[in-house]
Amino acid sequence: MRITRVAAMAAVAALSFTVAACGGDGNGTGSGGSGSGIVGKAESSKKLVIGVKSDQPGLGLQTGSTYEGFDIEIGKIIAKGLGVEESGIEWKTTTTPNREPFIQQGTVDLVVATYTINDERKQKVNFAGPYYIAGQDLLVKADNTTIAGPESLEGKTVCSVNGSTPAKRIQTDYPKAKLQQFDAYTKCLPLLENGQVDAVTTDDIILAGYAAQDQYAGKLKVVGKPFSTEPYGIGLKKDDTAGCKKVNEILTAAAADGTYKAAWDKTLGKSGTPAPTLDTSKLTNCPA
Repeated sequence: MRITRVAAMAAVAALSFTVAACGGDGNGTGSGGSGSGIVGKAESSKKLVIGVKSDQPGLGLQTGSTYEGFDIEIGKIIAKGLGVEESGIEWKTTTTPNREPFIQQGTVDLVVATYTINDERKQKVNFAGPYYIAGQDLLVKADNTTIAGPESLEGKTVCSVNGSTPAKRIQTDYPKAKLQQFDAYTKCLPLLENGQVDAVTTDDIILAGYAAQDQYAGKLKVVGKPFSTEPYGIGLKKDDTAGCKKVNEILTAAAADGTYKAAWDKTLGKSGTPAPTLDTSKLTNCPA
């Protein structure tokens, strides 16, 4: 009996070792090597689903079935670096409130959607990047002379998006402003134009894109006094450390070979703003 018990224990130990060696969680999203997460999916299927904004001119704008903008070009760069051609990308419209759920539920593989890296979000998802540093600002009517910065917002009605970093900052740092929230910034713009709100707030580069649209040209202006630092990251599943590291490698290569600058020049560069330098020393450490 003793020999039998010893043999049985040895067999269990061997089985446990085998299972542990296989690793992963069985759903293809673990933090292991190339067989898991976005790296594994890209290698096996040559397809990726990328979450993007659809209502941000110059960054992520949908016209019919076509998406265009700087974030779209960054998505293409990442996909190509993972071995996925443009034809293998499925663009999925995301809004500010659903970005984390979409990543967690596997609705998308990546999110490239003016997605600010912050500590609260890092509890739910992983971030590669940042690939761009923006700053929160204010959009007002072109003839507005009373709002010169956030310190001028007392008693003013400010429009932003539910759950966004800019909306939360107005709530916490400028509580005397009246905050009105919607699920998309495009719903704020007509209200600003007709005087129902005094300002729209989000990142400066997003506001510049809106103000440059034909229907608003000459009617709206960006105040030009940024009051935050917004590092834009690429969101992916919390445990996909390997994928995060690979995306950072792709961004580093894009900064070195001119691909990053070309993406800017093709989109936001049309505004006359020169391409920023991507500081690869500030890329995230991709925690597990």
